Amino acid sequence: MTVDPVESVNTFIGTKDDGNTFPGASMPFGMAHSSPIGSHYAGYRYDDPVIRGFGHFFLSGAGCSEQGGLVSVLPTAGLPRTFDHRAYGSAYTHDGEVGKPGYYRVRLASGITVESTATTRAGVERFSFPAGVTPYVLVNVGQANDGEPVFASSVRVVDDRTLAGTVVAQAFCGGKPYTTYFTTTFDRPFRRTGNWGGAEGGAGLRGQWVAFEDGPVTAATAISHVDADGATKNLGEARGKSFDSLRAEAQEAWRRELSCVETSAEGEDRAVFYTALYHVLLQPLTGNDVDGRYRGFDDRVHTADGWTYHEFYSLWDTYRAHNQLLALLRPSRAKDIARSVLAIHEQGGWLPRWAYANQETNTMTGDPVTPFLVDLWRFGALAGFEEQAYEALWQNATGVPPTSSPFEGRAGNPSYLRDGFVQYDKGFRKKGQDVDPHHGASATLEYALADAALRIMAGELGHEDDAEVLRRRGLNYRVLWDASVSDRGFTGFPRPKVSGGRWLAPFTPQGPDGFHEGTAWQYQWLAQQDVPGLVALLGGRDAALRRLDDFFAYPDVVADPARAAREKWVVGPYNYYNQYRYNPNNEPDLHVPWMYALVGQPWKTSAVVRAAQTLFVDAPNGVTGNDDLGQMSAWYVFSALGLYPVMPGTGDFVLNAPRFARAVVHLEGGRDLTITAAGADPTRLQYVRALQVDSRPWDRAYLNLGDLDGAHLDHALTDDPAEATWATGPTAAPPSAGTGEHVS
Repeated sequence: MTVDPVESVNTFIGTKDDGNTFPGASMPFGMAHSSPIGSHYAGYRYDDPVIRGFGHFFLSGAGCSEQGGLVSVLPTAGLPRTFDHRAYGSAYTHDGEVGKPGYYRVRLASGITVESTATTRAGVERFSFPAGVTPYVLVNVGQANDGEPVFASSVRVVDDRTLAGTVVAQAFCGGKPYTTYFTTTFDRPFRRTGNWGGAEGGAGLRGQWVAFEDGPVTAATAISHVDADGATKNLGEARGKSFDSLRAEAQEAWRRELSCVETSAEGEDRAVFYTALYHVLLQPLTGNDVDGRYRGFDDRVHTADGWTYHEFYSLWDTYRAHNQLLALLRPSRAKDIARSVLAIHEQGGWLPRWAYANQETNTMTGDPVTPFLVDLWRFGALAGFEEQAYEALWQNATGVPPTSSPFEGRAGNPSYLRDGFVQYDKGFRKKGQDVDPHHGASATLEYALADAALRIMAGELGHEDDAEVLRRRGLNYRVLWDASVSDRGFTGFPRPKVSGGRWLAPFTPQGPDGFHEGTAWQYQWLAQQDVPGLVALLGGRDAALRRLDDFFAYPDVVADPARAAREKWVVGPYNYYNQYRYNPNNEPDLHVPWMYALVGQPWKTSAVVRAAQTLFVDAPNGVTGNDDLGQMSAWYVFSALGLYPVMPGTGDFVLNAPRFARAVVHLEGGRDLTITAAGADPTRLQYVRALQVDSRPWDRAYLNLGDLDGAHLDHALTDDPAEATWATGPTAAPPSAGTGEHVS
């Protein structure tokens, strides 16, 4: 019996403990949404007792304060005493609340039932009122949530079914205000209407209320970043269709998307897997209107002709796994994403780091756009644009945007190109929320990883001189290695350098100085481009394995995986410092479980991955840390399938024991990747005893992208690590991308 993947998803997963997902309705990669707003900065938190309205724009899992709403509508049984949504919000019940792809339902304390669905560019609500109640709907354009302000707004009555206007809101994480245009239409004429706060103006309470003779009432709100005409045209996706037909269309779209992977998972495991896949497929968001127009990074209107422009790129997060998963599952979408990033360069002059709508926020550090685009090239998504992409990446890797540019780019390049490290300088001027010299050590490691990835692309495109320069720079992580630093019985750590090449003093590997959202303990492993070189710095293979065992508290993992993950690893989602263990809540060390396989003990990779997977559960707190626009969910999907993209640009996937007995990945070209593991049991630790690829013995700990098309991976599992001798030979791991060497 085939289980509907739409029914397997629980959109409440991640809506608590700062997972920051939203439970409401969306289309895959949709521009607009319809989801409840509470007081939480992400828009909705499962334990928030009040719903203030239903908003039409959200980001899934972002860690900064963002709108979590925009153009909030709330049905009421009359006019409130005040039009402040902090006072007029409605209590609600979780009893009967439904969260599925393309559909949300909740019952308010007023007795009004709200249902939500969406098209790609419009959010749609159906309000069902108790008998005898006069239906009112409040359309609030002056408030979104408590995290970021609405700077200005406007609303006007177009006709007796339609409202239109604008919201000028603050982009998150140090961004600048930007304008969203909206058009809201109702399925029946309203009989009365009134305004609060005026038709237009600056910050303050502002909106329009409408009243109807009877219910139910369906409202559809389309948004656009281009202009009012764009919002009106986008509303055409919903116009003339019933709520039920729109819901059916949305859920069928999700059924097609989610069916790209079939698994034997059951119960909670199935819900967790398909919800993770759902969260992966929410973003980046569709950025162009139905007529192809979008607002570019030059603030001019451009047209995407024959392709879809995408926006909102959390690159520091998503370059690690989300990007590769989309490129594997949805290569056509990946091509549009790649083209969109190149359009940002064409219009803005530089490549982005955290691109929000049509602006660069300069959030986070390092050089994430390089591994992001290089991987898209490796997956074939830059076909026809290879040289254009390379030129943009080379500019980014060798220069610094001028002061007049809103982009920071590699702000640490002056010292990095001269001395091999980003100088740690807390006084360095920044253009947005973050800048690389404020986190000089981690920025150095990120630059070196990016250079190593770009070296691969340069070489294959025939830029041999550039490739040699990048090869040397890819080893710059070694410049920060201080063999004199000791902590917890281990010697040698990356350490920030300040002007003149002096070591930062005082320094502790567990401290915050020089590292962004992590410590030297987590960042010491961010050298996957040269594992043999890193192992040598750590004192050899045995010493490296001892350090990994301590990093993961490996004996505790073997004794009780779930307890070890919760008690030894996890801290609060924003507690990045004063720790020396694996932090599954954040990105810098997400690849480290597979370091075991790269150093010759792949069975330990399988153990710590299973332990980390216990943090993903079928509950509102079921995402570890922020979901970060699908990155954490992508980590889970890849790890459950038994493969992970550790080194950007190589197309290599390092392997671990699959979570399920069977999974079939329907690749877009029509050929299936089949993964089997007889006897797979997610409730206990299991290890790979043997692997066959297309009925041939496979004793390597990795597969390349080219090996996956139409392949059958058949794993033999064991509960006994003594039997897990698979892929432990001297050349079982991929060679260093930087030197071509293996771990000795």
